[in-house]
Amino acid sequence: MSLTSNANNFQSPVLESKQDQPDTIRIPDRVDLRANPRSRQGSPSQSPRLGPSRFMNGERKVASFIGAQLLGKLWGGRKKQSKKVKRKGGKVWYQKKRVKGLVVVIALVGLFFLVNWFMLLQLQEHRVGLHHGSSRNYSSVSVQGKVKKLSKGKRQYNGIYERMLALAAHALAEGQNKREPKDLWQEPVVPASAWRPCADQRNWEPSDGKNGYIMVTANGGMNQQRVAVCNAVVVARLLNATLVVPKFMYSSVWKDISQFSDIYQAEHFINYLTPDIRIVKELPEELKSLDLEAIGSAVTDVDIRKESKPSFYVKNILPILLQKRVVHFVGFGNRLAFDPIPFQLQRRRCRCNFHALKFVPKIQETAGLLLERLHRHAARPGKLDHYLVAHSLCEFGGGEEERQELEAYRQMHFPALTELKKIEKLPSPAMLKSEGLCPLTPEEAVLMLAALGFNRKTHVYVAGAQIYGGTARLAALTSLYPNLVTKENLLSSKELEPFMNSSSQLAALDFIVCTAADAFAMTDSGSQLSSLVSGYRIYYGGGRMPTIRPNKRRLATIFLKNNTIEWKVFEQRVRKAVRQTKHVHSRPKARSVYRYPRCKECMCLTD
Repeated sequence: MSLTSNANNFQSPVLESKQDQPDTIRIPDRVDLRANPRSRQGSPSQSPRLGPSRFMNGERKVASFIGAQLLGKLWGGRKKQSKKVKRKGGKVWYQKKRVKGLVVVIALVGLFFLVNWFMLLQLQEHRVGLHHGSSRNYSSVSVQGKVKKLSKGKRQYNGIYERMLALAAHALAEGQNKREPKDLWQEPVVPASAWRPCADQRNWEPSDGKNGYIMVTANGGMNQQRVAVCNAVVVARLLNATLVVPKFMYSSVWKDISQFSDIYQAEHFINYLTPDIRIVKELPEELKSLDLEAIGSAVTDVDIRKESKPSFYVKNILPILLQKRVVHFVGFGNRLAFDPIPFQLQRRRCRCNFHALKFVPKIQETAGLLLERLHRHAARPGKLDHYLVAHSLCEFGGGEEERQELEAYRQMHFPALTELKKIEKLPSPAMLKSEGLCPLTPEEAVLMLAALGFNRKTHVYVAGAQIYGGTARLAALTSLYPNLVTKENLLSSKELEPFMNSSSQLAALDFIVCTAADAFAMTDSGSQLSSLVSGYRIYYGGGRMPTIRPNKRRLATIFLKNNTIEWKVFEQRVRKAVRQTKHVHSRPKARSVYRYPRCKECMCLTD
């Protein structure tokens, strides 16, 4: 979103100047959509079992049978009682008459309250209509009309938020000339600026890597692979091994053939980390011909638990390394714990992520064009591509057609998740939503931005390729924020051509723009991209690169009242949900240093 404060004075940490000045900030690369330990979508198998067990189903059947018997006995007893009542004559008649009278009175009272509630509801809506004047007409033109025009003959998504979008449109129209309340999303500068980057400092001797060679073929997208590379650097130092420049696995999801040197500067990576570990570009000739899988040197993610401790590698991987002279990690997604881990190993993670991984000039130059044309007054409202939507197990307002489409996508790209659903009772979409574990939809994201006071002139950059739902999905955003752009809008087809077959290189462009934006909104459920961008802004931002981290659990509760809540109340509650997350604190235990670099291993706390 566009924040005009200090925009022209701030130099992006992600871009390298052509003169290669010493104080130029280096850029990181990729991020894993499942790296965040707290992201339950990233590991659905760890989700709690919700709903009744099969034993409970049996108990329900028994309870139903017993209930039926009891009802039968009660009904039979009632028939017998009716015969006795007839014999009692006038006294019983009077009692029955009295009961009927009470029932009539209760019914009248209930009807009164029902009518009263209905009239109050109508009055409230009428008052909102009077207060907003022409907002209904304005909204029907700017929001409903635009959405219906774009989605004619297609799925319509924002039906449940039409009322709120209309109110937001009116609020933005009224606030055209108002100053943005930047204190709502800016970080507390004084405590945030007390943390300074210092991962470049070291006081140890380089390792000789004499125990063997470590190869890594990292899976996932650019961001997942970035985390895998930095974890491999740590494992190589731990085992006193030589690291071969990592390779990237081809995926049917990403369909990208890019390798390390297509995205990162390999020479800089090797030279920068030379004081830490020995790195070579290829295996020596005598090891190239080995069938690593046949000799037992290939280690997959099935063999290593997620976030394994360093002791696991010393006990299980080091013997293979010493015997075979080479170990090949295949996948290596989030296979190294964040705690407990020695200080020097943790610092190497930070050195790799924040200093050693620098994008190639082609990516930096194109990202520079994006930032120049965007004027750097932008915020990223979130990534909502097919991959993230399908993997989240959430629903996004498309009804039954959407459910079938996402299920088919999961069966193709996430077969393990599909099999898990057959044997496990996974959380329902409603449960995930209520717990704040679902990405915000575009409609929810734009409502949040409007409630935070971003005006209509704000430049909004949407990261990701192939936004889920296409143009119709973005209708709500463009109707309220006409300066909404993507890299496809800002770059010509000729400028985009070198990147069109590489989702990883396109993701690198998004990474740079999001890192350099005046404000960055984390609207997804903790994807690796959001985590890495957030951490990078903390590391290099000096307290002046704010990241909006809404309390999505609280937001979910607020959005449930979208049919009745007034705009002022909505605005107050959303702002409170954002203020709650603005605290400056050090990295929580066992949390990612890539997302929370405020720790002694990555940053230094000054007086």
